[in-house]
Amino acid sequence: MQNYQTLVPLPEYPFRIGYQDHILSLGSCFAEHIGRRLADHHFYSLLNPYGILYNPLSIAQGLQRLLQDAPFQQSGLLEHQGLWHSFFHHGAFSHPGREEALERINAAYRRAQGFLLTANRMILTLGTAYVFTYRPSGEVVANCHKLPGTAFERRRLTPREVIAAMEPVLYELKNRQPELEVILTVSPVRHLRDGLVENQRSKAVLLLACSELSRQLPFAHYFPSYEIQMDELRDYRFYAPDLIHPSDVAIDHIWQRFGQAFFDGPTRQLMQRIGKVIAASSHRPFHPASEPHQRFLQQQLEIIAQLEQEFPFLNLNREREGFRKQLVGEG
Repeated sequence: MQNYQTLVPLPEYPFRIGYQDHILSLGSCFAEHIGRRLADHHFYSLLNPYGILYNPLSIAQGLQRLLQDAPFQQSGLLEHQGLWHSFFHHGAFSHPGREEALERINAAYRRAQGFLLTANRMILTLGTAYVFTYRPSGEVVANCHKLPGTAFERRRLTPREVIAAMEPVLYELKNRQPELEVILTVSPVRHLRDGLVENQRSKAVLLLACSELSRQLPFAHYFPSYEIQMDELRDYRFYAPDLIHPSDVAIDHIWQRFGQAFFDGPTRQLMQRIGKVIAASSHRPFHPASEPHQRFLQQQLEIIAQLEQEFPFLNLNREREGFRKQLVGEG
């Protein structure tokens, strides 16, 4: 039977991702998809402490700041349309109260700073080579927060600029954490506001920069998520209705290919066992107080206890509490 799909060859990476690794994910909304799946399967991971970051300069600045003891100050916040914003952060951190916004920003910063000390796996997803420079300060911003376009200068980075921004901070991270392995990937999300031609040129810049970074840095490795979307899933069926973002089916497929590349057999087996518990925890019975369902809950609690006994590094408290709340007499 003829194969009507072009498979993207996956390199043989010199490392794997396991449950005892500490994984930091930064970058575009595609990083959110991979990072959330890691978290959902109870990998020890931290996702986007600055919120979604699209351009490589903001990703590099975010990493560099985590290497310093430089919490954010109120003077770095900007009020616009009733909210206080940080140019370093996604709008998810914005808040009507200045002190509340700063508190949330610095709580995430401190948490990420501590996590970085032990992170030995890092996933960096680059979304666009276009950057916006805030004219009054001259700084590249991670998010424009709907300020007038006249407040910014927009331009496309060159591959050399991306490399110059990323390479030094990755070297410094490797020096501090010798076991660090970095996965570079380009987001398959299309930035159609730039236009189809400009979107492709932007992705080309990122692809060339990732190629050179992975050539220069032996601990940096490229995973072809962009190419998998473009070639293995070459059909608009694999996009969301906006024709910009990959569909859930596409994300699931790329996640499976990610697993083929980075998860060994024992890790996949453990993920399957955890996945069954997660699926059971989302079950909503018609008769929660019935004897069969109460017996089902007790069985799941026993499975969780067995998993945590076999794998002491696992923490399934989220599912355990969910089952316990449904037990008659304990809810």
